[in-house]
Amino acid sequence: MGDDNAGCPHATTARGRSDRGASPVELAILLPVIFLLLMMSIQAGVYFLARAVALNAAQIGVNSTRTLAGDTEAGAEAKVLAYINAAPDWLVATSVDVNRNEAAGVATATVEGSVLQVMPGFSFTVRQNARGPIERFTPGD
Repeated sequence: MGDDNAGCPHATTARGRSDRGASPVELAILLPVIFLLLMMSIQAGVYFLARAVALNAAQIGVNSTRTLAGDTEAGAEAKVLAYINAAPDWLVATSVDVNRNEAAGVATATVEGSVLQVMPGFSFTVRQNARGPIERFTPGD
């Protein structure tokens, strides 16, 4: 009435072979894929953190140079580099460019750098821009 092998740890399949050892073999095949997916998700997180650091640094550059008594372009670039150096190393090999265009009334900052490499063989770069109007003194009515 019932299965003769019910509850037997060495149950056989319809062909008569044992299923013992199937799980470790499946795990050995899937484990590299699981590790690859894990490393890809970590690399994606590092990429987005590096983008956030670059954008914040660019905003610091613009905010420090666009004010009426603001920093010079070189001073703003020094502030940006100080921020990047104080932040965790999500962004490496950076270049900073801060410009104050009085004629156009705009201050811009560009931060570019390489993302920290978690996965060998994959390198990403990040480039973030920030822009803001220069404060001007205008006489009242």
